[in-house]
Amino acid sequence: MGWSCIYENDNFILRNFIYYKQSFYNMRKIFATLLISCAGFMSANAQYANTKIEVGQKAPELELKTPTGETMKLSDVTKKRIVLIDFWASWCGPCRRANPRLVEMYDYYKEQKFKNAKSGFTILSVSLDQDQAKWAKAITDDKLAWPFHVSDLGGWKSKAADIYGVQFIPQAFLVDSDGKVIGKYNFAEEARQDLDKLLKDGGSAQAN
Repeated sequence: MGWSCIYENDNFILRNFIYYKQSFYNMRKIFATLLISCAGFMSANAQYANTKIEVGQKAPELELKTPTGETMKLSDVTKKRIVLIDFWASWCGPCRRANPRLVEMYDYYKEQKFKNAKSGFTILSVSLDQDQAKWAKAITDDKLAWPFHVSDLGGWKSKAADIYGVQFIPQAFLVDSDGKVIGKYNFAEEARQDLDKLLKDGGSAQAN
């Protein structure tokens, strides 16, 4: 029995099995290609975002509204403090999953003594939400206890995201008490190592 017999006979079960195997193999190739393409796209976005704000430069000013409608400036938050600017949103799954670790980090560092920072450490959460109620609910649900939460409710058209070149979230920037960018990260938790270097007693938060 030749291969031509198999392919020319519509009722031949083996031919259908061969087609199935070929289709499955092709689908695997397509899926693998999509994964590579997505990874490349994310990498390209990350590289683009990371070139707009450089470590060592002055952190661009931010002036946004709190959930209660008050105006807040980055320069007011950074006075005598080490500040972690955390870009996130209530609809961002990775952001929400990372928030428990962010809370742990805040609790550990908020009363630590840092070099050249008399008032310690805090977090400025910049939301890319568009819905004020969902944003406020996420702050409460995730127990984000620090007092500095801001947004212009512009979503991806947020002026803050544009200023800082944010093309994906979560993303974070560490700013010293002089307003200088001293670190940038895909996840805020990655700032621990840089924060440890700034501690007066040389302590470490790795146990957390």
